[in-house]
Amino acid sequence: MAQLTKQGHVYVISSIGSFGEDVFKIGITRRLEPMERVKELNGAAVPFDFDIHAMISCDDAPALEKTLHDHLKNYRINKINLCKEFFRVELSKIINEVERHHGRVDYIADPVALQYLQSLEYAESEAA
Repeated sequence: MAQLTKQGHVYVISSIGSFGEDVFKIGITRRLEPMERVKELNGAAVPFDFDIHAMISCDDAPALEKTLHDHLKNYRINKINLCKEFFRVELSKIINEVERHHGRVDYIADPVALQYLQSLEYAESEAA
């Protein structure tokens, strides 16, 4: 039973419209539908939705998350409240750490940032 509780997904997400470039949240979810967690994070507290760069299925998600947080601690934005899982770091460094400790993963390098880009276009058309 304990093994079941460790299974889950480690996610790497960003929102360039909300936090700027090279700011990523690295967290875990044990939900059967991991996208539910990302949708939950897209609530009213952030102006733009998160883009998913990686969703890593693993047998011990808490261990992988802790390893990533430990290896990327110098890039942590909030060094006081460690529950805030945001890091200012290049995606390639995150992926290198993931692959070093978990193996090869698929990832999306460029964010879609659809709402953010549409908002910029709208603002430009209003200014014209």
